[in-house]
Amino acid sequence: MLVSDIISQSLVKTLSNISSKKRLFQEISACLSESCSLSLDTILSALQDREQLGPTGMGNGIAIPHAKIVGLHSITGMFVRLEKPIDFDSIDKQKVDIVFAILAPNINGADHLKALAKISRVLRDQSICSKLRSTEDNTALYSILTQDWDTKAA
Repeated sequence: MLVSDIISQSLVKTLSNISSKKRLFQEISACLSESCSLSLDTILSALQDREQLGPTGMGNGIAIPHAKIVGLHSITGMFVRLEKPIDFDSIDKQKVDIVFAILAPNINGADHLKALAKISRVLRDQSICSKLRSTEDNTALYSILTQDWDTKAA
């Protein structure tokens, strides 16, 4: 699975007006509702319900909120770079400035896990995160995210 299978360039954003996790989820839900043809409330509820199970902040300023949604036909995601980091209840207590939200059909467990694993691998790379944090142009952010990082041999 490639990152480009999960997001489109139009769903890569830099946001400056976000001050809380709730506001972030509202913005993500609004953007994804347009691209997925689902209601904003459906997406927002799914993200909030999943977050109540445990925070999706994975540390180092990164969060991967995700949810399974009835009626969704394929995995879709949104990348957000926050100009001002927000509290996300992350395991390391660091504020979050890199967010990759993933929505998946409720019937597709394996692909949902593959998408989470792929995004997690990409965002664990410190050089990628440095590039994402220092880039303001959404087209450049998309390019950084969708490079084939798997060719970087270990």
